[in-house]
Amino acid sequence: MKRILIPAGGAILATGLLAAGLAGTASADSDISTDAMAASAANAKAIASFWAENNGAALRAATESNVWDKADVAKLQSKGGYSADTKPGTTAPIGEEKKTTAKTQNVNMPKTIGKVFFVNGKGEKKWCSATSLQSKYRNLVATAGHCVYDTGANADVMSKWVFVPGYYQGKAPWGIYVGKQAFTHYDFDVYEDYDRDYAFVTVYNGVQLGAGTATKVTFNEYKAAQAKNQATDIKASEIKKEEYESAIKDPTKLPYYDTKPGTDKKIVGPDYSGAVVDKKEVSKSDYEAAKSKGTGRGVGFIYGEPLTEQVDKATYDKYDGLGTKNPVDAAGNYSITHYYVQEWFVPGTDTKYYRLDYFVIEGFAKDAGRLGDNVGGQGFAWNQPTGKYVRVFGYPAAPHPDGHKNYTGITPKWCYGKTTKKLVGSAAKKIEEHVALKCAMTEGADGGPWLLKYSNAKRLGYLNGVTSTFNDQDGNNRVDYISSPYFDGETNVVYKAAANVWSGKIV
Repeated sequence: MKRILIPAGGAILATGLLAAGLAGTASADSDISTDAMAASAANAKAIASFWAENNGAALRAATESNVWDKADVAKLQSKGGYSADTKPGTTAPIGEEKKTTAKTQNVNMPKTIGKVFFVNGKGEKKWCSATSLQSKYRNLVATAGHCVYDTGANADVMSKWVFVPGYYQGKAPWGIYVGKQAFTHYDFDVYEDYDRDYAFVTVYNGVQLGAGTATKVTFNEYKAAQAKNQATDIKASEIKKEEYESAIKDPTKLPYYDTKPGTDKKIVGPDYSGAVVDKKEVSKSDYEAAKSKGTGRGVGFIYGEPLTEQVDKATYDKYDGLGTKNPVDAAGNYSITHYYVQEWFVPGTDTKYYRLDYFVIEGFAKDAGRLGDNVGGQGFAWNQPTGKYVRVFGYPAAPHPDGHKNYTGITPKWCYGKTTKKLVGSAAKKIEEHVALKCAMTEGADGGPWLLKYSNAKRLGYLNGVTSTFNDQDGNNRVDYISSPYFDGETNVVYKAAANVWSGKIV
């Protein structure tokens, strides 16, 4: 266990911290540093929208973290063995809270891994690797500290921070999880001590954003979304008369089909032989009056449910039709609701028929649930012996110092082996207590999990490190070793603090 010593000028402020260090404990609250990220659900939704809009354009534009440069890719120096500050311990993964006897390992990629995306102090869109982690509310992400705190901006938290498990080329299969609160060790937050280069971030429930078609099964769900000022868009595809006539025999299909009567349209009653139904827009009051008369063919003359469209301000201001102009919502969106009744007619020779496809407009947000419920969460281990086998996962992308580019960052990669029995250090980051592993992954993999006892059946293990540095041991100008902070009792204190904090929903 290492403690940062503060010059005499700071002795008064540091008294409590130094006392804890002299006592050799790992339970003091002074070890924990926590910072707010997205402070409200509205702010979190705006962050998720920033990354998801335009089919994930911002996600695809992000590049790997680049806190390391060629001068930092140096040779690790052995620093001797480690004396545990507390007894070794573990917390079981989600789904394995009960003891399991499984001991097999393989290279199946865990569902828990993904990328964290953020905007750094320079305004650059960046990403690191990360994993979902066991926690009381199943809402915790583990990654490197430098993937959460901007070391180039006085350790402020990165802006617009999100976790996307299973990320692939702009897609978020399990939703986007916005960071709510970041936890790390005091020494990293304040002194940028890379022996504490880890962070645990609580995240809101995931959200799924953007446009998508509405099936008949989910139409009611989208209608409920409209009640929250989230509108739908409708696109019409021309079809044959036979398909239309077959479809409208089922009243539940009426909102999904439409007609454009020809110039020789003849209005008739519902029982007229050969008549088909059309929709006619009416005022809300006329719609309600028709609705009160009942349902059925020719009774009530109701044509589906009201439809809400989102419009721009100019259209909204000039609109004087039969629809209802809705109040502008909190996000500044303008919308108009239209009401329709049935109108029966004899089709003309130039009548056209359409199938209506419903779409959720950009910005629609659906709750995707808790992170751990969707992808699981790795367990946690601390004060474990070194020299043990681990599997390391990440999304390497950067070229080696010599310019050779082995990785794309598109898909996750892995390394497997024994950690070094002795701790290692690096003058570049004043590191004294890291554990190393022979592995050629480059930047982009930073923040990725080091897992003990990785299970073949569960794709779960115990987080015992996160990738922090990239190193060249044989001097050939290529990365051949990576390193992680040693997870000790103080790491467990920070983890436990984060693992018991609730975050909640965005929508």
